[in-house]
Amino acid sequence: MAKNERQWGKQMNAIITVVGKDRVGIIAAICVKLAEYQINVLDISQTILQGSFTMVMAVDISGASLPFAQVSEGLQELGKEMELSIHIQREEIFDAMHNI
Repeated sequence: MAKNERQWGKQMNAIITVVGKDRVGIIAAICVKLAEYQINVLDISQTILQGSFTMVMAVDISGASLPFAQVSEGLQELGKEMELSIHIQREEIFDAMHNI
């Protein structure tokens, strides 16, 4: 969500999911990318199960420097570079999918 797309100063949250083979630097690389986009990390939950890394992040996208679609594309590109699956969804969509 670009700055001009803010909804009257209202916080707009999104959920980022990350899955892939565990290695050093995954969280750091994703956080650096989010900082580039002016996206604030609100909460992180991560675990490693038999060598597989999984993470869910809650982020505030209301101050993002790029539109949501470009943020999504940038995270997917980073995922390809790091051999990870990285997806971002607006929180209301994420919630709706998991309440069905």
